Amino acid sequence: MRYKLELSYKGTNYHGWQRQPNAISVQQVIEDAINLIFRDNIEIVGCGRTDTGVHAKFYTAHFDSNKKYTEQDIKKLNKFLAQDIAINSITKVDEDFHARFSAKERSYIYHITQTKNPFNTEFAWLITKNLNVELMNKAIKKLYDYTDFTSFSKLHTDVKTNNCKIINAEVLKVNSDIFIKITADRFLRDMIRAITGTLVNIGKEKISIKEFCEIIEEKKRSKAGQSAPAHGLFLVDVKY
Repeated sequence: MRYKLELSYKGTNYHGWQRQPNAISVQQVIEDAINLIFRDNIEIVGCGRTDTGVHAKFYTAHFDSNKKYTEQDIKKLNKFLAQDIAINSITKVDEDFHARFSAKERSYIYHITQTKNPFNTEFAWLITKNLNVELMNKAIKKLYDYTDFTSFSKLHTDVKTNNCKIINAEVLKVNSDIFIKITADRFLRDMIRAITGTLVNIGKEKISIKEFCEIIEEKKRSKAGQSAPAHGLFLVDVKY
């Protein structure tokens, strides 16, 4: 039987979702917990990688098992897991469901704050310099005009294409907080953080919107801005 997991996690203490040979990951912690509690040696497939320190308000995964899982099992699992991981549901799905390849859309939010707040330390990038949010929002709309985002991709990845379809992109300011929201059919490694770092350069008026477009067209990561810190990034939705 195939099961779909819906969960959320605070990524601060983990080296991303995917199991690592010499570092702790969210996948490893959940797999080990299920094996220990239920004696079920399963392998979980996630909807995608999240980098070290990135958070997920909504994350999906699947695994195969001959065991029948119930809501009571979710409670047992959550009691065992650390406070920074929560299993929200385990549901039986069709055998052809795939957490990664069946996904049609993924949505991320990057959180920037302009006021020092000890309760945001692990969840937002503090930038006290004034940012031109109107310019940032005009720039992010230019993403709709492109499909090849090589300039915003981590180098030397194993993907076959750097093409992505941007479905929604906007920059919002709420009081002293700025939220960069992007939905696409897929994302490249480091893509949101690289876009965010480049948009911040727009906001600081270090580069123009025309130069932002030229960065995309050059297809060179070195031309784009710095990668924004991981702790401000959240996966917030996955649609199938």
